[in-house]
Amino acid sequence: MTTLITNIRQLINTREQNQLLRGKALADLPVIDDAFILIEDGIIAEYGAMYELELKVPQLPKVIIDADGQLVLPTWCDSHTHLVFAKTREEEFIDKIKGMSYAEIAAKGGGILNSAAKLNAASEAELFNSAWQRLEEISKLGTGAVEIKSGYGLSVEGELKMLRVIKKLKEKSSLSIKSTFLGAHTYPVAYKEDHQGYINSIINEMLPVIAKEKLADYIDVFCETGFFSPPEMETICQAGMSYGLKPKLHVNQLNSIGGIESAIKLNAVSVDHLETMTDGDVKLLSSSNTIGTLLPTAAFFLRMNYQPARTLIDNNCAIALATDYNPGSSPSGNMNFVIALSCIQMKMLPEEAINAATINGAYAMELEKELGSITIGKKANLIFTKPIPSLAYLPYSFGNNLIDKVMISGEFI
Repeated sequence: MTTLITNIRQLINTREQNQLLRGKALADLPVIDDAFILIEDGIIAEYGAMYELELKVPQLPKVIIDADGQLVLPTWCDSHTHLVFAKTREEEFIDKIKGMSYAEIAAKGGGILNSAAKLNAASEAELFNSAWQRLEEISKLGTGAVEIKSGYGLSVEGELKMLRVIKKLKEKSSLSIKSTFLGAHTYPVAYKEDHQGYINSIINEMLPVIAKEKLADYIDVFCETGFFSPPEMETICQAGMSYGLKPKLHVNQLNSIGGIESAIKLNAVSVDHLETMTDGDVKLLSSSNTIGTLLPTAAFFLRMNYQPARTLIDNNCAIALATDYNPGSSPSGNMNFVIALSCIQMKMLPEEAINAATINGAYAMELEKELGSITIGKKANLIFTKPIPSLAYLPYSFGNNLIDKVMISGEFI
């Protein structure tokens, strides 16, 4: 099927070639005014200004859609979520409002262990159905690609169950989905005094099955004080890498303990969170190929300091934006709010935020050849905005849904 979309007021993020954006380049967002885009079998076949239409598309297709002054841009690439979970945790939300600390909530069975208990009690079908609803919701908010982690199983059976659900989501959904094994999210109660025993379970019991069933694309570890140390992270990642799983890692959320250095040594695709960054951490990241993924809605929800986006950008680090969608610290998959927060609280320019949430987000999932920009040969995953006065209005008017419709692989959802 061939579809021509005409009279686009602004066609945003048009690129002939892929490039991971750093420093000043992150603010470069190519735009074509009064534009068209041609889609063939779900793929971008041509685009340009309306005055070029007759030259570039000499024979018009039967299906022509008038965008009538709308802005069109590539769908969001959300490269860090925990979208598969059994139950929400709003009771902990109330505890936090009342002043209870994370440690106190965890001591009464809350936190990650709370999600793990509920997940292990849920069936695979229940997990799939609830996750499918969340996927449907985020796609309508403009997300066209998403990474989903395990990590709420914390047992051989639980982790494999989560990853099998993600695999089924991949098979059924029209969204582009990447799967990450996060067995090293925290230590389960049974291994509280036997950390090496749990690491052995990850390496010897979980990874071989994950590899055999092709359940994951990446491996992740929560590297943090009281969780997994940098040497433990390296051991787990090296085991995962022996099965072809590349590292995408939780580091520097609460403390700087050497996680950045270890992640770069492992050639991690991304390091995610980064609320706590030293000058040395920034320097290491800036001279590496690893992407720093910022999760501002987690900082917002937890009332933590936001990630130092301006420092990272000004020091030539490659950064992406993602939701960290999870029931405990970021119960939202709304990338539009992520972009608004990035501008309002982290002083990113709208152009920087949109690039970080599209092309750089695609790089953080190694999907840059398929998604992240308006480029010939990429999937026609597009956001059509409601009539708005400018691109900057997207993050400016943060409380409104400004998306009119979303297209995935050339089809409106």
